Amino acid sequence: MDAAGHDAIVIGGGHNGLACAAYLARAGLRPLVLERRGVVGGAAVTEEPWPGFRVSTLSYVMSLMPPRIVRELELPRHGYRVHRIGPYFAAFRDGTALTLWYDDPARLHEELARFSRRDADAYSKYQDWLARVAAILRPLLFTTPPRLGSRSLPDLLDQLCFAWKLRGVGPRGVADLTRVFTMSAADLLDDWFESEKVKTLLSIDGIIGTWAGPYDPGTAYVMLHHEIGGVEEGDVGGWGFVEGGMGAVSAAIARAVEARGGTVRTSAPVARILVEADRAVGVALESGEEIRAPVVVSAAHPQLTFLRLLDPDELPDDFVADIRGWETRSGTVKVNLALSALPDFTAAPGPDRPWLAGAIELAESRGALQRAFEEARAGRASEHPYADCVIPTTLDRTIAPDAMHILSCFAQWVPQEWAAEPHEAELEAFADRLIDDLAALAPNLRGSIVHRQVIGPYTMGREYGLVGGNIFHGELSFHQLFHMRPAPGHADYRTPLRGLYQCGSGTHPGGGVTGIPGRNAAREILRDRKRGRGRG
Repeated sequence: MDAAGHDAIVIGGGHNGLACAAYLARAGLRPLVLERRGVVGGAAVTEEPWPGFRVSTLSYVMSLMPPRIVRELELPRHGYRVHRIGPYFAAFRDGTALTLWYDDPARLHEELARFSRRDADAYSKYQDWLARVAAILRPLLFTTPPRLGSRSLPDLLDQLCFAWKLRGVGPRGVADLTRVFTMSAADLLDDWFESEKVKTLLSIDGIIGTWAGPYDPGTAYVMLHHEIGGVEEGDVGGWGFVEGGMGAVSAAIARAVEARGGTVRTSAPVARILVEADRAVGVALESGEEIRAPVVVSAAHPQLTFLRLLDPDELPDDFVADIRGWETRSGTVKVNLALSALPDFTAAPGPDRPWLAGAIELAESRGALQRAFEEARAGRASEHPYADCVIPTTLDRTIAPDAMHILSCFAQWVPQEWAAEPHEAELEAFADRLIDDLAALAPNLRGSIVHRQVIGPYTMGREYGLVGGNIFHGELSFHQLFHMRPAPGHADYRTPLRGLYQCGSGTHPGGGVTGIPGRNAAREILRDRKRGRGRG
């Protein structure tokens, strides 16, 4: 503990940094969280771009945080409340619409049968298969990746323990995992369904926040990644809107830190990590203030941690090469709209519109989605963007004035090169095309827009620390998962420097508002503390 009473310094007040600090505080330590911005949350933040509107600026839905973390940190006691969202919905240009009623199997079967009787009958079998694969992967979320290939006795024991955990997978389970990690979402869905519209709506989980189209290998895993956090120990996590916006979950975790004796400081940007004799000993703030502690934890993107906050000469050359090569492309754009009326979709009119409280997908077909991505890969913003849209004000009336609504659109794709420069005019044109396509399906939308906010990859990186605009702090491709995240030999939340740990979404198991990297990192810190060691 330093003179000011801090056992650990956590760099970054995003939800994972806060979760790590909360678990350290729960164990009796006195952590200090240092957040660069004036508000905690990172990408899980609520801000007020227009008077009276509290907008989830970037991250916009709660989905993957396991119930055990909510319980262990007592988040409901600290103000955390989630409204379960409605079904998935997509309207198409031919005047049809498809709604996935996840909470009503009979209604879902009837809806799917309108497009394909075979698909309606296959859906429950597909869900059972997904559940079996997820059951294999879900325990690994809380597993610290072993140092595969290491021949040291402790690491060999860790590898044996890991192998033992997988002893019951069997040949069929291994085959299923191989398919998930190597196939495209489109090809996987072709094995199960025949209706293009059904397959289009199911494929979107494989491309959200991803620098890939639905026909690209590896997107089957991204699709599964959005499934494996939802159910645990008999509890249904599901998708939901956090009351007060996404910043409310970050605020609740920050209160959990402080309730246990930790400290959270905002407007405290870290300039560098202090290193002495190959050990992290504290941090220097941009103000010049130096703060020391025996443990330093970074929740920042790996490239920010190891290439900006540290001198690369302080790290092994092969590790630096791995971090420089870390793929963190995205091409995403967040468009937030303030509305004076709810959108009225021509394909689904009427006063009872429960799908407006769910996820509204702008996706005409898998081919259209793939073309949109290929345009961005070729250096052009998508002519017809894909978007995952929600209207949180249908369930949470605390975030907008009476009779007003917020439409949150997570859109894709723009060229990855746009992360280097603002491209403001081009982003506005991209948003115009997005609104044009939505208005073609819901004609009243355009006249109901009161305000709009457009945030591209450059601002995501510069203001929110999402290098490349990537919401996962690094792509969820097979070569960047588990023991490779973010570098081989250093996926156990430790680093090449003693006393320095990492806990952001760039570590296992990856992105999403889960809190799992923070929890896992805190566990390893506490283990090292108990053993009296602090290997990087």
